[in-house]
Amino acid sequence: MSSLGVFLSIIAALSIGAMSPGPSFVVVSRIAISRSRADGLAAALGMGLGGVAFSGLALAGLTALLSQFEWLYLALKVAGGGYLGYIAFRIWRSAREPLDVGERTIGSRALGRSFTTALLTQLSNPKTIVVYASIFAALLPKTIPLGLVVALPVGVFFVEAGWYTIVALAFSSRHPRRIYLAAKTWIDRAAGTVMAGLGLQLVVSGLTGR
Repeated sequence: MSSLGVFLSIIAALSIGAMSPGPSFVVVSRIAISRSRADGLAAALGMGLGGVAFSGLALAGLTALLSQFEWLYLALKVAGGGYLGYIAFRIWRSAREPLDVGERTIGSRALGRSFTTALLTQLSNPKTIVVYASIFAALLPKTIPLGLVVALPVGVFFVEAGWYTIVALAFSSRHPRRIYLAAKTWIDRAAGTVMAGLGLQLVVSGLTGR
């Protein structure tokens, strides 16, 4: 298979994975709907850069280190699950707080917070690097051309950032926002519960060695 064929196959596989629901989807959609469209796009950028970091680590062979030292991988799972639990707690705690999006001003600090939250959420799940490494191992040739080493992180960025840009644009539109404002308490509590469940799953799998 040509380098272009390999690249397109990997990007197609990663696109399917990016679209599957998970903590990243919950975070980006909530940021977009509760803050602003610009915040949602900042979060999408954070997701894209998180994907680049994981793809770079996968190409660098960190997964071999994690497989050799299983305790490190399990510790990362527990730490990542703890972070998701922290995000869940913040969402649940603020569920009853009123939100006025009409007078919101967008500043670099607010956008930076949205970007950082999304980036850390992306990096909190070490399973992601295993997914990248599995796809790379299955589709990459034994000797990886330099062009693919350069192109894959770029492609990953556009897959992750592109998908979550779509999510941000969809959830920051008027109708979803109106629904959110009308039922903010229950939507936030549902989002917090989902996030807590995903975090708990990571912690349990880390502590039990699964």
